Amino acid sequence: MDDWLQLSSLGTDSWWQRVCEVGTPVVERDADGETTMHFFWRDPQGHSTHSSTERVYIDINGVTDHHSTSPESLKRIGSSDVWHWSTLIESNWRGSYSLIPVSAEHLPPVFSGGSEACEILQRKWWISLMPLAIPDILNRSRPFMNSRRTALSKAHMPDAPYQSAWALHDAGLSETTSRTLQTLQWQSTLLNTTRTVWLFTTGETAEPERRPLVILLDGQNWVHGQPIFSALEHATAAGELPPASWLFVDVIDSQHREVELPCNETFWQAIQQELLPFAHQHVDFSHEASRTLVVGQSYGGLAALYAGLHWPQRFGRILTQSGSFWWPHLQYICDYANREQHAPGLLLRQLQNNELPAGKLKIFQEVGDREADMLYVNQQMRPALQAAGHSLHFRCYSGGHDALCWRGGLIDGCRWLLADCLNG
Repeated sequence: MDDWLQLSSLGTDSWWQRVCEVGTPVVERDADGETTMHFFWRDPQGHSTHSSTERVYIDINGVTDHHSTSPESLKRIGSSDVWHWSTLIESNWRGSYSLIPVSAEHLPPVFSGGSEACEILQRKWWISLMPLAIPDILNRSRPFMNSRRTALSKAHMPDAPYQSAWALHDAGLSETTSRTLQTLQWQSTLLNTTRTVWLFTTGETAEPERRPLVILLDGQNWVHGQPIFSALEHATAAGELPPASWLFVDVIDSQHREVELPCNETFWQAIQQELLPFAHQHVDFSHEASRTLVVGQSYGGLAALYAGLHWPQRFGRILTQSGSFWWPHLQYICDYANREQHAPGLLLRQLQNNELPAGKLKIFQEVGDREADMLYVNQQMRPALQAAGHSLHFRCYSGGHDALCWRGGLIDGCRWLLADCLNG
């Protein structure tokens, strides 16, 4: 890569064409096995004498520190239109990122006062930059939308687990099969809400009433953010997943999400008493717990496991990703350094104190090695689930609190959890 940066043609159209052909991040592996990823940005205003760009911040999930008062920025090479930044990374890492080009008016303010005041000011400043965030146009994979509707680019290191089911989606070749996708409005009396839910079926079966039912919380993320339909169809056609019915549940908004997903009994009563009968009017699926799978991430990961542990007779298969098992104790997030002194989260306490109904679940649990607090509470939950006799597959991936990682785990988890449904 040093050769690239020292070429006399640096910044010319032919030089940039070479970068485009390779695609960013450019991955470099040295003789010692270390992996470096390089990011580039071409200043649309050209050389420094014609440009108002002062920084090109880079926000990489779990890698760069967005709490910093001087976050990482690409550096302009000389006076050229080439901006560059690189970092060492694990060869099996995967993550999402965005670039934030800013002019002088958006540079950091002067941070003064106590640490708490500086933290508040820094957060306010960083949030103000979010409308300026852009995906990396040099990245050859199309961007996706996160839960905040920000377009993010994808970075996959050479040894990251291959997400084969998502290949068509990443290439921009996936299509939603409208014939099998239904968009419905669920009016809940118990919750006093109206929300969108989506039903999707995959594969063909002679016994539609035995189709496994997969309930996906934060369903809007898998319908709009990273549409999962082609990935499900690919995995089903490859014989990795059985023909199934997929129910995507919208969260309405962040306020409803924060109330409904963390250990909310009424929410799950509404799912069982209202939503599932409503969904069954539109598509066939099994009512057996062993053929019913709940999937969730973060608060959704907490909610999925809560559902299984409290109603094992209805929800027998659980896929929990980066579950927020710290809830309701925010100290794990605000005071992570003293994590060993904090009280266990509600669901962990219930599990440890044998306060839950009898029943054995099959659980796929995963979390990222760059998630800090989430990693810690998931590592707390793991032995408690094993001690309670549940069948557990636990894995820690190289990455952060990131939907780009979760999408692969979602397919892998469903494959493991539904393996016994492949033969009818």
